[in-house]
Amino acid sequence: MTSWIISDLHLSAQRPAVTQAFLHWLQTTVAEAKALYILGDFFEVWVGDDVLDDPEHGAEFLPVVQTLSQLSARGVRLYGMHGNRDFLIGQRFAQACGMQLLEDPALLEAGDKRILLTHGDALCTDDVAYQAFRTQVRNPQWQHTFLSQPLGARIAFADQARDQSRQSKAVQSMQIMDVNAEAVAGIIRQYRYPDILLHGHTHRPAIHALYIDGHACQRWVLGDWHDTATVCSLDKSGLKARILDLTRPIKNSAI
Repeated sequence: MTSWIISDLHLSAQRPAVTQAFLHWLQTTVAEAKALYILGDFFEVWVGDDVLDDPEHGAEFLPVVQTLSQLSARGVRLYGMHGNRDFLIGQRFAQACGMQLLEDPALLEAGDKRILLTHGDALCTDDVAYQAFRTQVRNPQWQHTFLSQPLGARIAFADQARDQSRQSKAVQSMQIMDVNAEAVAGIIRQYRYPDILLHGHTHRPAIHALYIDGHACQRWVLGDWHDTATVCSLDKSGLKARILDLTRPIKNSAI
């Protein structure tokens, strides 16, 4: 059976076509899968699991939760990882979906291959301002204080943070927003030279050959979801990168 690995869907009410394409893919392709791994930025923004209780803001998420829950009930194993947009996803959401939250990074053993999964934002160490922000918002005390605020205040904060992020990206170089080579080498050393490092976040799908300390390995980058999505399938024949055409009923095309 096939497992699927995806990242950076950025689901939101502002892009309903992507959500519908994702739901269709879940109900067809993933319905027959062994597992689904979502490596962060599942949603454009997530301000707390209690958003599911809000009639105005929670409605957009319910079809996703219900479809994932149905897949879990069918026996599809679901795994999620926090991204830089949805680091506040908690156990309530995960349990509603039948999903297990993974630590970042997480090592996946697949036959004789070792695949290290990560969202990828922690590797972008040249972006010093973002790394400081990441450290702040991943702090449990900061999260507790933030989640104690009214939902409306949290949504306003998230909107402001997204605007600041867009402005920052407009003036930053592409190199700063990409992964740092030493950070990549460091995580590969830390996890004893996995065969593949697989991440999202940068929205630059590619397969990079690496040679670190005498060890050959690869860095695979997943793409975000717009008109197309670059995802990975994993079965007994190995890991494959595939392109999904989101503008029509989804067919899987190997790269």
